[in-house]
This record gives sequence, C-alpha cells and structure tokens, in this order.
Amino acid sequence: MQHESIELRKHISAQGILVQDLMTGVSRELEEWNKSGGEPYEAKQDSKSDELKDLIPNEVDANSIFLENIDVLLAEHKVEEALDALDSEEKNSLELKNSDLLSADESSYKAAFLRRKVILEDQLVEIAEQPSISVVELKKTLCALIKLGKGPLAHQLLLKFYGSRIQKNIEVFIPSCSFCPRTYPATLSKIVFSIISHTRKESGLIFGDDPVYTNRIVQWAEWEIEAFVRMIKENAPISETVSALRAASVCVQASLNYCLALESQGLKLSKLVLVLLHPFIEEVLELNFRRARKVVLGSVEPEEIIPFSPRFASLLSTITPSPDSVLVNSGIRFMSIVEDILEQLTPLTVLHFGGNILSRIGHLFDKYMDSLIKALPGPSDDDNITELKDVVPFRAETDSEQLSILGIAFTIMDELLPNAVVTVWKQLNGCQDSNDGTGENMKSSPSTNALKEWKRQIQHSYDKLRDHFCRQYVLAFIYSREGKTRLNAQIYFNGNGDILHHWDSDPLPSLPFQALFSKLQQLATVAGDVLLGKEKIQKNLLARLTETVLMWLSDEQEFWDVFEDDSGPLEPLGLQQLILDMHFTVEIARFAGYPSRHVHQIASAIIARAIRAFSSEGMVSNNALPEDEWFVDAAKLAINKLLLGAEGSEASEIDEDDLLHHDDDVISDSDDTVSSLSSEESFESFVSASMGDLDSPSDLTDPES
Repeated sequence: MQHESIELRKHISAQGILVQDLMTGVSRELEEWNKSGGEPYEAKQDSKSDELKDLIPNEVDANSIFLENIDVLLAEHKVEEALDALDSEEKNSLELKNSDLLSADESSYKAAFLRRKVILEDQLVEIAEQPSISVVELKKTLCALIKLGKGPLAHQLLLKFYGSRIQKNIEVFIPSCSFCPRTYPATLSKIVFSIISHTRKESGLIFGDDPVYTNRIVQWAEWEIEAFVRMIKENAPISETVSALRAASVCVQASLNYCLALESQGLKLSKLVLVLLHPFIEEVLELNFRRARKVVLGSVEPEEIIPFSPRFASLLSTITPSPDSVLVNSGIRFMSIVEDILEQLTPLTVLHFGGNILSRIGHLFDKYMDSLIKALPGPSDDDNITELKDVVPFRAETDSEQLSILGIAFTIMDELLPNAVVTVWKQLNGCQDSNDGTGENMKSSPSTNALKEWKRQIQHSYDKLRDHFCRQYVLAFIYSREGKTRLNAQIYFNGNGDILHHWDSDPLPSLPFQALFSKLQQLATVAGDVLLGKEKIQKNLLARLTETVLMWLSDEQEFWDVFEDDSGPLEPLGLQQLILDMHFTVEIARFAGYPSRHVHQIASAIIARAIRAFSSEGMVSNNALPEDEWFVDAAKLAINKLLLGAEGSEASEIDEDDLLHHDDDVISDSDDTVSSLSSEESFESFVSASMGDLDSPSDLTDPES
C-alpha cells in the first residue's frame, strides 16, 4: 500500500505538470489567434482574455515549485535531499525568517513549509524505529532529527533502540539460565551494563555532555536495572538452595563491578543496585540459614550434597573415644554447612552484607549450642530452646562424654569457625588492595571491631553450654551426696562437733568442700585425657565449676534461712569454718591456674553475709576472727594435705574414707609448709597447674589487672 501510495503521488505530480503545460499552451494559442483575427474581435475578447490571464499566471510561482519538489522528495523517501532542501530554504527565505507582519500568502507558505517538516520528521522516526536498522543508519537518522531541531526526540529514539537491544539479548539468553543456575547473573549483568555503557558513549558522541541528556541516560539506566533485577529474581533457583546463594552473590559482584566502571562515565548506580538487590539477598540468606539450621539440628536431610572437609573430621575425632560418634558427625555437619555457605560468597557480597552474614552464623552456632545442651543430663532451664525438645540425636551420660561435648563446641568456637570466617574476610581485603578502592558510595568492609563483636557473640553462646554443664554438674554433686559430705548449713553449727572440735589443732575445710576438691581432681584427670592439648578450656571449666558452687551457695535461700533464723545455735567456730571453706574454694581456682575475679567477689560476699548473720546474734565480731593471711595459709596447707592423702588412690568414686578428717595424721604442721607443695609433681594433672600458683595474695582482692 505504501508503494502504491508513492506511485499515485508520482502520477498526480505528472498530471499536474501536464495540466500546467496545457494551460500555458492554450493561453499562447489564444494570444496568437487574437492577433491574427484583427481589431473587430479584439474588443469582444478583452474581457475573456483578462479572465483567462487571471487564471493562468504569467510566470510559475517559485514557492509552489519548491513545495512541489519537496513533495516529490518526500514521496520518494529521499529524506537526506529533502532535509538539505528544507534546511537551505529555511536559511535563505526571508518569508520564513520574518515572523512578523506576514501577508496571507506568506503565512500560507510558511504553514505549508512547516507541514513538510513534520512529514519529514515522521519519516525519520519511522526509519529509526525499524527493527532491522543498523547502528550507522540510526546515527544518520538521529543527526537528521537534530538538524530538524528535534534533539529530545532523537535522544528518546536512541534510548529506545538500545533498550530493545537489551531486551532481545536477554530473550535469547534466558532459555539457557537453567543450565548455569549459579553463574547466569554474571552474563545478564554483562548484557545489561555493557549496553548501558555503550549507550552513554554514543549519547556523548551524538549529543555531547549536555546535563539534560545525561540525566535522561541515568533515568533510563535505572529503569533497565530495575527490569534486570526482576529478571534475576524470576530465573533464580529455589531461594533456600546454596545455588541461589551463589547466584545472588555473583549478581552482587558482577553488578557492582560494572557500576564501578560506569562511574568514570558519570553514571553512579551502585546505591540503586544495592537497594534493589537487598530484599533478594536478605531472602536468600534467611532461607539458606533456615535450611542450615534444620540440617544442623538433624530435623531434615540436606537436599544438596554437602562436601565434608577431612580436616574437620581429623580435628574433632581426636576429642571423642569413637571417631564415628554422632557427636563428631554433628560437629562435622555444622562446620561443613557453614563452610559451604561461606564458599558461595563473593568479596563484594561480604563487603556489603558481611555484618548480616556474621550475625546469622552466630545465630546458627547458638542453635547448635542449644542442641548440645539438650544432650547433657539434667532438665534445661532455657525457655528459648523448646523447639529442640524432640531433636536429641544423642545423650551424654559419663563425664568423658560430657567433656567431649564441651571440647567439640570449644574447638568449633575457638578455632574452626573463626578460621573459616577470617579466611573469607582475608580474600575481601586482598580484593580491595588490588582494586585500590570500590567507588565513593561503596561501604567499607566489616571492620575488625565487627569481627571481634561476632567472636564475643559465639563466645557467649559457648558460655551458655559451659554454664549449663557446670550448673547441672554442681547440682548433681550437691544433691546426690548423703551424710557428712552433704553441703548444707548444718555443718557449720555446734551440733556437728565431729567437724568442729579439732578446729584449733588442725583446721581443715569441711567434708563437702574436700569432696568437691576430690571431685574436681577426678574431672581434671578425665579432662586431661579428653581435652588433651586444650589447657585453656580445662582451666576455664574447672574455675567455672568452683564459681558455680559459690553462686549456688550465695543464692540458696534455704541455706541462709538456717543462719538467719533466731532459733539456730550460732557459734564462732562455725563462722570460721565457713570462712575457711570460702578461702579454700578461692585457692582451688588459683591452684587450677585460672583465678577468677567473680570467684573472689562471690566468696567475699558470702563471708560478709555470714559475718552479718553471726554478728546480729552478738556471737562474734570482726576483731575475734583470725587475719585473712591465716585463712589463706590454712587453705593452701589443706590442698597440700588432700593431694598427699589422695596419692596412690585411683578410686573413681568419692568416698568419705578418701577424705581427711581432723584426727587423720597425714602431715605434720611443723615439718611441712606451703612451699612443700612444689614437690608434689605427681598431681600436676589437675589442669597442669604449677604448685607455685599457690603463692598468691593473702587476701580476697582480685589479682587480675
């Protein structure tokens, strides 16, 4: 139809020329006939001849001829020639230059001229919107529009052309996304951002660095990036899979790298990319860690194969007697799934989402500690682990098994987990050094302070497990004992003369605290085997156990009700016995090589409360009590006696016969002093403590700086 329309216009133009020639010829023939016909006819034909002359101009109108020529060029789609003709006419014609006081004919000509320009503009737009147009033809067309004074329209056509190119390339690539689910975002990023970059360059070459056009480029690029992010989400793997996490990380890395390159062209798009990708990354992280939590707790089997690292097995299997135990497998599973998640992260993902990732790893570790708490004996007082009630794959009954739980948890917390995280963060630092910056709107990497805070977080989670063990261990020790080794308030009253009547000649800790020391020795021996080479956790654990005993004593209201009851038979020797027991407990912690400020504080508070209770009855005053140095020396000497008394005894259970009563002549006060403890090397298994640790300050002030 378009072709036929052009042919019809050509035909009309040809017919118009014929009619014009005919009218010119007829006019000339009439003039000749009138001359040959003589004067008689001249008067008759004057009026007719004048009318004919009015209808047929003597000379062809130049404006009409120009417009007719333009019509022919437009009909033949000779846009370049038509553009040159219109441009030349517009520059040379006074009628088109002068906009004021135009006659009717001049105004009509200008309107006709402008109509031809609109027709030419429409033809240029039609050419620019052709799907098969080449870049060279597009540039010519856009330059023609700019010459017509249609720069904004030309720029809009430029953006439309490259936008359609992005869409076509994406449509070609999308079917292959399923074959590369982890890396497809890199290809999509290259398609989108490379064309954005090329568009910016072409815009600069054609339109210059006009801020108006630059702003339009930015707006168009933002719209294309929004469509790009939607495309990433639509074609991503299932969000809870590790493949989705890798795809999201690759997307962040590739997109921000391209944004960094675009900044040199005046396009700052990094913030927009991060804002658009943030919900997607959050969703993928949340679902991946939710899946990891289920796998770690053993409630589901992993849908994807998790690579188990041999180094985890070699480190964790040394802690338990059975390398293939459920406990070791749980630790390997935890570290393997965490490492699998970390391996999917790219440097720029860590840079911008590292704090979030650290928090989620800490939360996962906390849940793992909750599951280990359920494996320990005794009811749990924690309300936040109710979801784990039915997920208890193993139970630790013996001291060795319970210490294995603590050892595996400590190894993960202190060594394996920090090493895995720090390895990823070191790669980030190397990437930053090589790139020499990441753009002015890029955030700094998670700082050392953030890592320290995260380590404190996982330390707190481990402390929760350790404190639960200590609490249950101490409660089992206290409430499982009967007779004279049962820790209660009655041992400090006059009714227990068997304990107190030899006080002046041979002061010793009360039997429950002697039993505590022996119990800790036995636990230290087991810990030396199970936690071989981990002196830090051994010392920390045994010091925490002594602290837990004092905490229980401080908080046990039933114990203090006996002291503060007016009917109780309070005696000064009972108070001295209690003070000696407190000093003895403090010296146990020192002997373990891990003096604790908290132990000092609690022991001092217990002594102060007991003194107030006795003083309220008027039975004793501070001046009647021996000096602190006396209690410290007595406590150290008691430890020496207990060590010598236990030498050669390998009984696994504590019996009252193993303890020192006041009439047991085990050691002579005159022959042996505190310094003699340094010769008892056979008992250094108690947390590998040196006997020199007993040479400590003589009061209950905190030795820690």
